[in-house]
Amino acid sequence: MSSRELPRYLVVNRFDDEFGEYHRFVEPGSCELVHITLPAGLPVLDAEGALDLVVTDDLEYDTLLPIARRLAEIHGGFDAIVGPSEYDVVTTARLRAALGVPGWSVEFVEAFRDKARMKDLIGAAGLRVPHFRRLDGGSTAAAVAAEVGLPLIVKPRAGWSSRGVELIREEGALADWLAVNSGQLDGYECEEYVEGEVLHVDGVRRGSAFHFVSASQYLNTCLDFTEGVPLGSVMLDAGERLDRITAFTGGCLDALGLVDGPFHLELFETASGELVFLEVGLRPGGAEVPFVHRDLFGIDLFAEAFRATVGLPPTVPATELPQPAERVGWVSIPEPKPWPSTLTGRTSLLGEVPEVYAEVLPALGTVFDGSGGYEQIGGRFRLRGADHAAVRRAAEQVMARYRLTTEPGRPAPAVPSSAEPVRVGA
Repeated sequence: MSSRELPRYLVVNRFDDEFGEYHRFVEPGSCELVHITLPAGLPVLDAEGALDLVVTDDLEYDTLLPIARRLAEIHGGFDAIVGPSEYDVVTTARLRAALGVPGWSVEFVEAFRDKARMKDLIGAAGLRVPHFRRLDGGSTAAAVAAEVGLPLIVKPRAGWSSRGVELIREEGALADWLAVNSGQLDGYECEEYVEGEVLHVDGVRRGSAFHFVSASQYLNTCLDFTEGVPLGSVMLDAGERLDRITAFTGGCLDALGLVDGPFHLELFETASGELVFLEVGLRPGGAEVPFVHRDLFGIDLFAEAFRATVGLPPTVPATELPQPAERVGWVSIPEPKPWPSTLTGRTSLLGEVPEVYAEVLPALGTVFDGSGGYEQIGGRFRLRGADHAAVRRAAEQVMARYRLTTEPGRPAPAVPSSAEPVRVGA
């Protein structure tokens, strides 16, 4: 029998890797975990140690609500409901509201999903955001261009991973885009194109202050990555620039009302040094962000995100987190085109670029079809060096020296069993 003296958490899981090992995020015997998971996530969960576990084919709200109600009736309710993926933060907020469970409200989390709403709040706080407007069925190219200017960016208001994001330079191209997307404009916004470096700030807030924070500079952009260009990131050195960027980030998070929780915030830094908000997620960063932070600082951003969400204290007090002088970075190589294509060769850079301390290479025979996101891609590299400049030079070397060879189409017969990713290094 379960003891109601222990807090009970309902976890909505779509992860199929170590980020779904929620039992690692809590002290043994300190709580009871109930999971609702996609089939792919089942192997990483501690099924034996869970109070209950349900496998479902999708994580849509209408699918989850009756399951969550039944589990609440069986087990006497929940003290928290958590879904750490960006896809699930609104759904789990709706479940909390329906089941009367404390935690982030729907209104609160939607400010981290709706790119127009987040800019409303941050701009109202006096912080610089891009000029923007919501689109609707009455939007015309002339009116949009006059209000926002050209070039401009169009993007889904609740999108992710730069999907559906386009750079439009001319009014005629904007008119064509509006015509093609006329039936779904209510889900889009457009904003001014800001020229400058793109940065990302990652961390966890506790008590409306930073428990942990770092800032990094992208090499190329996430939009470039969707168009086949390698994406990199290099952590900034300590100093005035870092302090200015983290202070701006703190102001943005204050405007959104984030007291306790994770964040991944992106911003522009113009040639004049002006900081301009881009967007923010209520989650740890993707790609290699959680890995390089764990390797340099010993902090598990997903564990800290989980604990903040359910109301547990941090794993390690902020004063005990190490502050190494070294910096880290990463490089992600996009899936090579044309799609589909089959991998016939790739180069290892361990030992070739000294700052590369780990790489995840696709196995020979892997089929690329454009669905790899930021994980099942052409290659992933983690770097560590003396400072930002050293890591940046190494990241540029990785982009220049890494080679993939492919053949168009899929192999026959199917991909051999050896097509598991090859993980080398730390």
